[in-house]
Amino acid sequence: MAKAKINRPFTLLETSIGVGERQTLSLEIAKLYTHTPLTIPIEVVNGLEAGPVVLVCAAIHGDELNGVEVVRQLLAKVDVHDLKGTLIAVPVVNVFGFVQKSRYLPDRRDLNRCFPGSERGSLGARMAHMFFSQVASLCTHIIDLHTGAIHRSNLPQVRADLSCPATAEIAHAFGTPVVIDATLRNGSLRSEASSRNIPVITYEAGEALRFDPVAIAGGLQGVENVLRKLKMLKGRRRKKGPDAVIAASTSWVRAEVDGIVRAQVNLGEKVSKGQVLAYIDNPLGNNELALLAPRSGIVIGQQTMPLVNEGDAVFHLAYFAHANSIVEQQVESFIDELSDTNDSNGSVTLNN
Repeated sequence: MAKAKINRPFTLLETSIGVGERQTLSLEIAKLYTHTPLTIPIEVVNGLEAGPVVLVCAAIHGDELNGVEVVRQLLAKVDVHDLKGTLIAVPVVNVFGFVQKSRYLPDRRDLNRCFPGSERGSLGARMAHMFFSQVASLCTHIIDLHTGAIHRSNLPQVRADLSCPATAEIAHAFGTPVVIDATLRNGSLRSEASSRNIPVITYEAGEALRFDPVAIAGGLQGVENVLRKLKMLKGRRRKKGPDAVIAASTSWVRAEVDGIVRAQVNLGEKVSKGQVLAYIDNPLGNNELALLAPRSGIVIGQQTMPLVNEGDAVFHLAYFAHANSIVEQQVESFIDELSDTNDSNGSVTLNN
């Protein structure tokens, strides 16, 4: 058996973190109007043995809270003496949005459309440049944690560019029942990291400004699965479930009229072409319209607000080459397993 290679001190933000040490650092990215510094909190855990450098980050959109809790629980579980390589954990990237409970920056820009950024651009461009150049670019792998937007909930899913073998490997290792082979969006952290040959996946689960126990448990388990796949943590996945099913395409089904929505399906449910997804009606109940599935698929996203305007996205459907019943069974098994770990929190469901 090959002898384990001893790790080296890791330098971040001009601070050296010794072998077998963990430190909390702060990246100053701006100042408030009061001249008070605003900083991104970063925890670095530098293991005893050499290995990958993995960034786990959340709240690039400041109102997406499930990932913040995933990072907190991850840091509480990781023992530096059992870790190979280096873990960089950033629970809140968009500190401006987090403080204001907002997806966006003060100038209404989306930080996840500002990468790679620039030193002399907008606030978002400067923040993106500092975070990527001083933190993300130092990593060998990135796990970016997200949720749906306000009043929209996402089924736990991984989005990744599966044309990259290293990215596909960690996407499958994460362990969600659905993996979406998603194109790269210009300006996103995922796009910029991919252009630098850094494998990166995005975990989507739950809804903005809410804690969802299943989404959090799935995120924590998924991150641990990836760290084990990369041999940074000892042991195997707790339960090797069926392989994730790949969705090559998705689409939103939009409201065709204004009104009140009565949903007929839930997240993770199999739907058939022409099936009624919801009824939309006015408050008097005299103008009912059925919202139909354009194709057979699985519901991976859903608006939770029962009020819609014409054109609003109501259901997000994913389409598969496999039989939809297989996907639905895997989704049910995934949720059941995670729900069992959250019994102490009472009844757990992804349906809002």
